[in-house]
Amino acid sequence: MLQSKTIIGKTTGPHLLITAGVHGDEFEPMAAVRRLIGRIDADSLRGKVTLVPCVNVAAYRRGARTADDGLDLARVCPGNQDGSITERVAHQLSLLIRSADAYIDLHTGGSVFRLAPLSGYVLHPDPRVLATQRQMSLAFNLPINLGHESNAERARSLSVARDAKVPAIYTETGGGGSCDAASIDDCVQGCINVMASLGMMQPAPCTSHVKYIVEDPRDNSGHLQIQHPSPMEGFFDPLVELGQPIKQGDRIGTVCDVWGERVETVCATETGIVLMLRWFRHVNAGDALAAILPSQFSRTEGAL
Repeated sequence: MLQSKTIIGKTTGPHLLITAGVHGDEFEPMAAVRRLIGRIDADSLRGKVTLVPCVNVAAYRRGARTADDGLDLARVCPGNQDGSITERVAHQLSLLIRSADAYIDLHTGGSVFRLAPLSGYVLHPDPRVLATQRQMSLAFNLPINLGHESNAERARSLSVARDAKVPAIYTETGGGGSCDAASIDDCVQGCINVMASLGMMQPAPCTSHVKYIVEDPRDNSGHLQIQHPSPMEGFFDPLVELGQPIKQGDRIGTVCDVWGERVETVCATETGIVLMLRWFRHVNAGDALAAILPSQFSRTEGAL
């Protein structure tokens, strides 16, 4: 059910797991993993890399976030080997994660959201795991590095890794139902950078693209999809752009009914930059419209 390819190097080293397609509408990571399979050279590799180009094949075939059982694979780990299609895949994914020494889970905003390019990790209580995760996140070399509260991570791939003390990061690049070439390139190069940082291959010179390092210890700080909920069902009209600086109280956008007779304004709850923005314009009451990377927890002086 869960198809993977493992490339084994000529010398011993760590076992890195790289997955894409946990959600079926996140296309850039799938393309990136396919490209990585052809690019990693076993002769110069130390250790081994297991690559899964599409974890959630059933959802991918529907062109949707979830399979036809309606369960979100990122909310049902560690799964159930006797459960529904999504629960069975989650079980197999969890076994793979526990077998690895390090893990990269590649994501996008799917068909609904777009995100400013980020790599994220949980603020793991084990300082050795946390240090490796910080190292991996910085090595991936996306503009935003986001560490967030660990205990709220439940039923996700990262929570399986956290409990198994497997250093893990996730990335968000692209979205909006696209397959952006630059985002694919970022994913490919980022994974290679992480492999080099783990001593699995020779590092190559590169320019740092890191702009922000934020570690937010607040409850639910990693749950972007609960931020700035829509006050009503309707049409979302954003008034900001991804990466734009924003202050608490600034307008993020409006939601109107189908006739435009009722209009509600949604304002930023804190100061920072726009990290995530809803791309699919129809919203239901309670749907997340945007998320903000908060300035108050920046570890980079003057970055936000």
